[in-house]
Amino acid sequence: MGETQRMGKQSIEFTKAPHVIGAASVVGKKEGEGPLGNSFDIICEDDRFGEDNWEKSESTMQNEAIQTALKNVGVRPAQVRYLFGGDLLGQLIATSFGVEELNIPLFGLYGACSTCGESLSLAAMTVAAGYADYAAAVTSSHFASAEKQFRFPLAYGNQRPLAATWTVTGSGAFVLAQKGGHARIAGITTGKVVDFGVKDSLNMGACMAPAACDTIYQNLMDFNRQPSDYDRIITGDLGSVGQKILIDLMKEKGFDISGVHMDCGIEIYDSEKQDTHAGGSGCGCSAVTLAAMILPKICRGVWKRVLFVPTGALLSTVSFNEGQSVPGIAHGVIIEHC
Repeated sequence: MGETQRMGKQSIEFTKAPHVIGAASVVGKKEGEGPLGNSFDIICEDDRFGEDNWEKSESTMQNEAIQTALKNVGVRPAQVRYLFGGDLLGQLIATSFGVEELNIPLFGLYGACSTCGESLSLAAMTVAAGYADYAAAVTSSHFASAEKQFRFPLAYGNQRPLAATWTVTGSGAFVLAQKGGHARIAGITTGKVVDFGVKDSLNMGACMAPAACDTIYQNLMDFNRQPSDYDRIITGDLGSVGQKILIDLMKEKGFDISGVHMDCGIEIYDSEKQDTHAGGSGCGCSAVTLAAMILPKICRGVWKRVLFVPTGALLSTVSFNEGQSVPGIAHGVIIEHC
């Protein structure tokens, strides 16, 4: 059995750290045209992925991601003890329809855009505890399915404010094992729901930045570290607006992370050339950036240790229409070179 050690208030340090032995990223046309376009495993020129509706498209994309990740490391679906997956759609229909043919025991998760961090955390805990030789994590989002559910049908052609982020069409999948590969999950910091009372659902960065600050600060406290102990502190979906808020909030707590902070939502698009305003968001944003950009740098030893912090806005169409605020949550995952 693997051993774990509780750290501080909200963290775990894995004595026998589980390894990320494989990953895959599947994206749409717009993501393929962005700065990371040469790094994705699969770029589909048709955002419908051959399907007749957006929801089926997302399921197909997620299935492609997990199948590719498993093939990349020669692991069969039958060898995977547990799969942790989630998406943004009601009752996780992208995941449930996307992975059903794999016949892997499934934990369906919802952490909004933080789901990649949540799924990796739980998969790592499962492998570290000895409950699985192999566990997998997969998340996805699709611009059209998310817009259809949370905002307006695409045909409506509504204008987006400059603070808005663009939901990434993409799916990232990861395979964890007790050994192998050159990246390991050394620890996690599980986030809390943080609500600053922001009600603008089109300004996701402002909604999620306080939660990112809370998790990053707690991680530094629990592990007795400084920002400089990480090569990068990487948030998932704050975009340019949320990044500024996060840096200011962390300075109020006595930490300057401006020199090491990076945001997946900023990295995935060229905001000016691609007209994505504040950047990218969605479950797929942090997942495909981790698979395509972050993990390769860790595996090559360019970065020795990063704190990966996907961020989520915990709203639904019901809560928004009832006038409630948009709480946030962020889950921290420490990934190291090995």
